[in-house]
Amino acid sequence: AIALRFNLRRPGVRVIIAPMRNGLYSIHMKMLDAPGKGSGVFVLHDGVMLGGNGFTWLMGSYTFDDRGKWKGELITEPHAVVSDPAIVFESQAVSIGFSGTYTHDRAQTLNTGFVGKRSITFHATMRWLAES
Repeated sequence: AIALRFNLRRPGVRVIIAPMRNGLYSIHMKMLDAPGKGSGVFVLHDGVMLGGNGFTWLMGSYTFDDRGKWKGELITEPHAVVSDPAIVFESQAVSIGFSGTYTHDRAQTLNTGFVGKRSITFHATMRWLAES
């Protein structure tokens, strides 16, 4: 649940959001610097994230505050060789940094993936599916 303090926008009083929920999430990504999109699932649990899809796995860490903001970093690496031009990360390990917002059952991020000497930005939306 979301905890709120009513403040009528007075200085020094703020809205408090419940912590980022541990659990299973779906993720949907849309590339901003290149054509492409993707989806998968991952688990968030006490600052650690693990997941993937049919082509890649991911592992990373995150932090959040009590105002609905979160950020983190992760590595994603292919576990299957795919030669498809729609696969933006070109079947290689990619380091990704992100920041965004969250509520009790959804999150959004703006991400930057580093592919060789290129950086690719993309937007991701996540939906909480179940407790972990």
